[in-house]
Amino acid sequence: MISAIVAAVHVLALAIGLPSVFLRGRALAGPLDAERLRRLFAADNVWGIAAALWIVTGLLRAFGGLEKGAPFYLSSRLFWTKLGLFGLVFALEIWPMVTFIRWRRQLRNGHAPDTSRAAVLHRLNHLELVLVVVIVFVASLMARGFGQR
Repeated sequence: MISAIVAAVHVLALAIGLPSVFLRGRALAGPLDAERLRRLFAADNVWGIAAALWIVTGLLRAFGGLEKGAPFYLSSRLFWTKLGLFGLVFALEIWPMVTFIRWRRQLRNGHAPDTSRAAVLHRLNHLELVLVVVIVFVASLMARGFGQR
């Protein structure tokens, strides 16, 4: 039963995360007035929650004895591909995360944030979105035994 719940939360994290990163990108696409910043921050918060759920449930599924077991995952080339892609998404997310934290602080302190890099962040957001979709395909293949050594 626990395995099924953790698997469901893992999939739900994707279902929550994908639209939130898409909506974050939409917010970055236009002029960042107060309303658009509010939407950006809301989507970014949900993306962060989804990422945390994804990491925790993924670790539980791979190494918590709930699924096929660590030997299955560790011997899969696609698992390592999936981890590499996730690591890339995580690395790409550092700049937006730091930037949005800075913007939130500036707004809290009554200052207008410098949003001149929003267009670059918008493109980076789209790259993250594409990588997450690729991860889904890699995970689906991996779950069906492709990539096993």
